[in-house]
Amino acid sequence: MEQTIPRLVQGAAQRYRSLSALEDGDVQFDFSSLAAAGLGAARAFIAAGLVPGDRVGIWAPNIHEWVVAAIGLQNAGGVLVTLNTRMKGPEAAYILRKSGTRWLCTLGDFLGVDYAREIAGEDLPELQSIIALRGKPEGAIPWREFLARGETVDEAEAQARLEAVGPDDLSDLIFTSGTTGRPKGVMTAHGQNIRGFEAWSEVVGLREGDRYLIINPFFHSFGYKAGWLACLMRGATALPQLTFDIPEVLARIGRDRISVLPGPPTIYQSILAHPERGDHDLSCLRLAVTGAAPTPVELIRRMRDELGFDTIITGYGLTESCGIVSMCRFDDDPETIATTSGRAIPNIEVRCVDEAGKEVPRGKPGEVIVRGYNVMRGYFDDPGETGKAIDNDGWLHTGDVAEMDERGYLRITDRIKDMYIMGGLNCYPAEIEKMMYDSGLFAQVAVIGVPDPRMGEVGMAFVVPAPESASSLSPESVTAWCRENMANYKVPRRVEIVSALPANAMGKVTKFELRKRAANAPA
Repeated sequence: MEQTIPRLVQGAAQRYRSLSALEDGDVQFDFSSLAAAGLGAARAFIAAGLVPGDRVGIWAPNIHEWVVAAIGLQNAGGVLVTLNTRMKGPEAAYILRKSGTRWLCTLGDFLGVDYAREIAGEDLPELQSIIALRGKPEGAIPWREFLARGETVDEAEAQARLEAVGPDDLSDLIFTSGTTGRPKGVMTAHGQNIRGFEAWSEVVGLREGDRYLIINPFFHSFGYKAGWLACLMRGATALPQLTFDIPEVLARIGRDRISVLPGPPTIYQSILAHPERGDHDLSCLRLAVTGAAPTPVELIRRMRDELGFDTIITGYGLTESCGIVSMCRFDDDPETIATTSGRAIPNIEVRCVDEAGKEVPRGKPGEVIVRGYNVMRGYFDDPGETGKAIDNDGWLHTGDVAEMDERGYLRITDRIKDMYIMGGLNCYPAEIEKMMYDSGLFAQVAVIGVPDPRMGEVGMAFVVPAPESASSLSPESVTAWCRENMANYKVPRRVEIVSALPANAMGKVTKFELRKRAANAPA
């Protein structure tokens, strides 16, 4: 396998040639034409003045231009900076300033948001120009015009630039979600990403000819690295999905013969619960990869029995580890897939340690630490935060709490920052949430710690009732169920029944929003 993304694209063009690489509505690329389009985009970035190491931002949903622009800027030696499509102007501006982004590829309008206008009044001294992948925002260069300017650059010059990119050169700068503070820019290099997702695609069994519906956003490692990048490695077809619309996804599965459908558990829960599921042909589904939230055993069984998946893989990773740390294997039983995040990928060390950094006994909770080729190069322009995250022995401290069993499989119990202490006892919200979810009474559950004058902190649960229990659930009945089924100190003292939980674009509940809500609610 090639050791840089530019060389991977070129190698895929040689290996898979006329096989379908990327399909976005009426626009289709085979592997050869995708490589050619990427080289054309590289010529455009070189013509614009990009020099190796320059940062280029992409602020757009899952569209084919996103992929071509990313390949093009990386071919030219640039560093990809991804921006969350749910960000507001000031949030995006912070990332553009912090990263020193010189060019921004974005849209004129998506779901009623004009991205270029969002940052029009922001102070962005390094930003040289905005490139409109679609639409015609004021002051932006249309994508076709931008590409046409690249015709002044000789193709051989772009090829030479592509070949000069090395495995230790930065490939991307992905900012952390910022749920616990200011976003930090995670630096990762070409070689470590290629190596990590070669292992990922091998473990999940992605193969030539697979048709992969990419619902996970490209701005996240799951949609980018475990998405279209993995497709390039294996000769699979990437089919971008603009928004998570269940009827549209159901229709596309049969129409586009989708075989690979990764995503958080909420995707599969939503499909299973949809009243029109039976009207669609889902027989082509083969492979599911999930994670990012507790996965009930019953959901794994239903995914196999009712949705027809042959292989279901769960895993664990974080932006600081190139998005990958551990994975289940294809032959693991449903209980293992549902209750663990698998074991370490090959050639990666993983431990669970106490506050002193000493490894805890198997089966006991401790912070997950990781060491190996997948650990980030650091936070961009932030050596202080880098030093807090990576110790002198090269261990990345994840801030996640897990128990490791005798087989080396991890059961993630919580974020250290989410843990709360009630009356001197540690309470892990993810553990409480899973117990409540497994009852079948709830479609979604989120637990946070809130201040309490007597106990220091107590649990507060936000619950979305399951359809069959919606009419019978009350805060009192939820508390009563918890008292019957879990230790007293784990029982949430406050319960709020809601119609939906706030979530980010990856489907993860944004608990900082719930904390704000709890702070403003009567006790």
